[in-house]
Amino acid sequence: MEQATFLKINPADSVVVCLQPKKKGDIIEIDGKQITVNQDTPAGHKVLIKDVKEGEDIIKYGYPIGHARQDLKTGDWVNENNLKTNLSGTLEYTYKPVNEELNIKDEKRTFKGYVRKNGDVGVRNEIWIVPTVGCVNGIAERLVQQLKAETKEEGIDAIWSWHHNYGCSQLSGDHENTRKILRDICLHPNAGGVLILSLGCENNQPDQFMEMLGDYDKDRIRLLVTQKVEGDEVEAGLEILRELYDIAKQDKRVDVPVSKLRVGLKCGGSDGFSGITANPLVGEFSDWLVAQGGTSVLTEVPEMFGAETILMNRCKTPELFDQTVSMINNFKEYFLSHGEPVGENPSPGNKAGGISTLEDKALGCTQKCGKAPVSGVMEYGDRIQHDGLNLLSAPGNDLVASTALASCGCHLVLFTTGRGTPFGTFVPTMKIATNPTLAKNKPHWVDFSAGQLVEGRTMQELVPEFIDKVLAVASGEHAHNEANGYREISIFKNGVTL
Repeated sequence: MEQATFLKINPADSVVVCLQPKKKGDIIEIDGKQITVNQDTPAGHKVLIKDVKEGEDIIKYGYPIGHARQDLKTGDWVNENNLKTNLSGTLEYTYKPVNEELNIKDEKRTFKGYVRKNGDVGVRNEIWIVPTVGCVNGIAERLVQQLKAETKEEGIDAIWSWHHNYGCSQLSGDHENTRKILRDICLHPNAGGVLILSLGCENNQPDQFMEMLGDYDKDRIRLLVTQKVEGDEVEAGLEILRELYDIAKQDKRVDVPVSKLRVGLKCGGSDGFSGITANPLVGEFSDWLVAQGGTSVLTEVPEMFGAETILMNRCKTPELFDQTVSMINNFKEYFLSHGEPVGENPSPGNKAGGISTLEDKALGCTQKCGKAPVSGVMEYGDRIQHDGLNLLSAPGNDLVASTALASCGCHLVLFTTGRGTPFGTFVPTMKIATNPTLAKNKPHWVDFSAGQLVEGRTMQELVPEFIDKVLAVASGEHAHNEANGYREISIFKNGVTL
């Protein structure tokens, strides 16, 4: 069968997406007519299939992605130079609930995980050092290196310290954001043992921080205040770490129902293929996981602008709808309060890849959460309370958003990308390539190629393979970011620094 060179995503669309580069003069046959391409058009970019007047909406995914800056002709290359966003400030919304049946059977699948004392399940069994303040980052790193040298990491999955610059000289919201994210890391089930490392005089006072943990496992989570140590704080830390290590190395993987799995959904370095390959593939997985009783979490609120009503109308209740409206409008107010426009989100890499407006990006981005109803809405730093599809308030920045997904309780992050990125947060961060070129050029970054969908593979063929891959990583197979040693955290900051 001849491979398609372009795609019309929705019958209502006024553009097609080029799956391969088009030359000026090439012919596209669509809807019973022949269209001549007017300019050289890169793969992933859009070609207009009907005349459009200045100010008229251009349609992709069945929704407006902006309006024409000037009169455009059939066959024109549509990009950020001739397409302008329709987005502006905050809006009022009306709840129009839409609930689609998933019709996906419960397959009773399992993965190999670590069952914790409180019933939580981890997909890794690691020793973590969590500094309460950036002042002790150096001590934390020294402790990691010495414990690795002593143990050679035998019997556990990894030893890491989670460096950050905060914990002091912060006020109100920023201070609480730091405390909540660090609390969430300490309580994450991917850790078999945690040393909380404090200086002692920081704003993030150690005793108050420990109270935030609630009813925690005191055998597995320990505190060291370095200013209170008489003598060598490194040796004092090692004594605690050795005890934690001896406990954690006894843990074994056991079969756990897939319903226990929690997965974060994220995209970055998106391109014109994101919304037609990797994001829909992840959306299929998300729906499958929800149908098994599991949990998926969508974040990067600014990249919902322009597609937010789709998510709002999938909310199970009016209360969830109201929470989603607040999440969207609060983030718009955040932009406006800093004098920044709401709709100028796509990065240079996005635009080079074929994404011209924030609506274009958002309508592709939201493909990652499939069609499941919204069961929960979380503020930044909150922890998952509801199974099913959840929305989480966090910015679009890759590391900040991925850290937020892990912090809310996700065991791993599914990260779709068309441009490629090597990073990872403190849980496995799987990269799903949107196009075959990226998968070929960066096999040491990419964990799975959704670009197979433009090479003749079908979604029906690919979904089971992708499910198997995710469950393999949940069961202990390293994501490439883990194998490469690329792991870090980033905490959202908004206010002043003292």
